[in-house]
Amino acid sequence: MSQTAHIRSHRKPRRASRNPLLRTGVAGGVLSTLAVTAAAAPSSAQEKQPAADTVEMPTITSDLAAGTQQAVDATQAIAVRYEAEAARTQAAEKAIDQAAERAKAEKEAKRKAAEAAARERAERAARERATRDAQRTTLTTTATAETPAPTGGGNVATLIGFLRAQVGKSYVMGATGPSAYDCSGLTQAAFRQIGISLPRTSQSQSTAGTQVSLSNLQPGDILYWGGAGSAYHVGVYIGNGRFVGAQNPSTGVVERSLDYDPPTGAVRVL
Repeated sequence: MSQTAHIRSHRKPRRASRNPLLRTGVAGGVLSTLAVTAAAAPSSAQEKQPAADTVEMPTITSDLAAGTQQAVDATQAIAVRYEAEAARTQAAEKAIDQAAERAKAEKEAKRKAAEAAARERAERAARERATRDAQRTTLTTTATAETPAPTGGGNVATLIGFLRAQVGKSYVMGATGPSAYDCSGLTQAAFRQIGISLPRTSQSQSTAGTQVSLSNLQPGDILYWGGAGSAYHVGVYIGNGRFVGAQNPSTGVVERSLDYDPPTGAVRVL
């Protein structure tokens, strides 16, 4: 046994217990610290949010790229539409110009055709006037040179006498006398006086005898207007460049100069 076993220690004796209130306060402070730490944890998490934001950035960038591509596609589509519309407009304008050119060409062609037709009509009228003038000159010369009573003698005088007696009577289509006649009805009635039977119509009378030249007419020759076989009017030459005929409803039976209306041809039946 130690010598100092029964000697009281020189150290101050440990107090059996501390103030309970102190211990309670220390414990409460620790718990409060833990509570504050726990409450601060979400804030720390929120402060670390940029890390999460960094994760989501690719999604935002992808959406932005997609939107940009859509805008580009829309712009290209609009450009294509505008180009197509411009092409259609240009084609329409070209078609209008071509139609205008065609209309102008057609109008010019019609104008030239009308001018050519007018020139042709004028030339034909001039030729016809020249022909009529030549015929009038020939007829006048022949009538002056010929005798009043050529071959036929009394028959021709009887024929001409009858025709002159009918001058002043009326013209009626289809009439054959004695108070009215049409052109072929008068000719038929006149030749009946000297025993010659003629066809009823102008067309048939224009081929009833021998065709003779207008430059070699004799009194009693049948004059016709129109073609031989298709004549539309007849009269009788009485000499000295004159004829008798039933002309139309306004004049009736008349004696006129050949210059009044030169005939187309003549036939001789005497």
